[in-house]
Amino acid sequence: MILFLIACAVLLIVALLFVVLPLWFKSGNYNNVLRDEANLEILRDQSAELEADLRNGLLTQDAYEQGKRELQARLLDEVKTPDSPASTSRNPAKILALLLAVLLPVASVLLYIKIGNIDALLPQQLSGAAEGFGVLRSEAALQELEKKLEQQPENADGWWTLARSYSEMQRFPDAVRAFEQLVKLVPNEAQLWASYADVYAMNNNRSLLGEPTRLLDKALELDGKNTFALALSGSAAMERGDYAAAITHWQNLLNLMPPDNPEMQMIRDGIKQAQEFLAKQKGGKKKLAQLSSDQGSKRPAADPAETITGKVSISPALAGKVAQTDTLFIFARAEKGQKAPLAVLRKHVKDLPLQFTLDDSMAMQPQMGISNFDRVVVLARVSKSGEAKAQSGDLEGSTGSIRPGSKGLNIVIDSIVP
Repeated sequence: MILFLIACAVLLIVALLFVVLPLWFKSGNYNNVLRDEANLEILRDQSAELEADLRNGLLTQDAYEQGKRELQARLLDEVKTPDSPASTSRNPAKILALLLAVLLPVASVLLYIKIGNIDALLPQQLSGAAEGFGVLRSEAALQELEKKLEQQPENADGWWTLARSYSEMQRFPDAVRAFEQLVKLVPNEAQLWASYADVYAMNNNRSLLGEPTRLLDKALELDGKNTFALALSGSAAMERGDYAAAITHWQNLLNLMPPDNPEMQMIRDGIKQAQEFLAKQKGGKKKLAQLSSDQGSKRPAADPAETITGKVSISPALAGKVAQTDTLFIFARAEKGQKAPLAVLRKHVKDLPLQFTLDDSMAMQPQMGISNFDRVVVLARVSKSGEAKAQSGDLEGSTGSIRPGSKGLNIVIDSIVP
């Protein structure tokens, strides 16, 4: 902080030198001297002309003397004394220089107090501790925060900073102690309980059994959609052999994750492994069927605002190339990225022309519904093989890029898959 103030003072002095000095030495007497020298030159020329006129007989002696007296009078009237005290005291440039020398420093200090941030002069670590954000990595800063919390034990921000800092430094016993104090001050935050369970497990030979599981149950009680708590609860269930609970927790987590989350595949792999373990248990297949049924019943109702409706027909030119029993697929897929169907409707050619509706209830995966994408494409395909995947000889038609919720689409099956 002292170095900052010294630097500011030096810069201010340099600025004053550039502004004040030129004004101070801009003396009005210098201009007077230049003017007087010009007047003297003119008077010399006029005196020389008088002498030339006298020599040439153009002037009488009396006229010459009178002219000389007039020139002398003008000389006394026009040429001032350069060191006149009155002239110096009235120099406006020096007055302005004095005013700026006083006003510039005062204005600079007041402006910094108004729009500056004096806390920014503090060391970054201590500033972070004071605000309760960030992670401290200095032992000195941690000790200082510990002393502060001894005096201010109700400072939740300070305990949060301390808990996070100890976690980052893998000082898990200290992190557990900090979280223990923090959840007493902020008992209704699910994320804190989940983080508390995480560091408790790390301090418990990385095991989520026992107290960490109780802490996770508390987190889910407060917020059943907390993704961190769901992920850890699934792992805790796997560790104690409760594979049905692991599947439930991880499936709920999967339903909350955005489609492009890179960790989705890892969650799916975990669910698959839990399903395999559960199937090997006595009565496991029955439990799997029940879980599948429960997941289907929990699927949210389709949002009418995201529902796509329209009509599918076949071009007269291609009507003779299909059989009435051929399978008809109508599906929506994302405009960009993965091509997996977001909603699928299966019918037969005999149903054409067909009014259709596509919504999230037809999604193959709950988290991959129409409403999860900004732009989609709707396709209608006549499959000769009965499979949804396009094959040579299939017939299809499609819309361009549309928004979920589009109504009254008209799709004509008018092309053959090469």
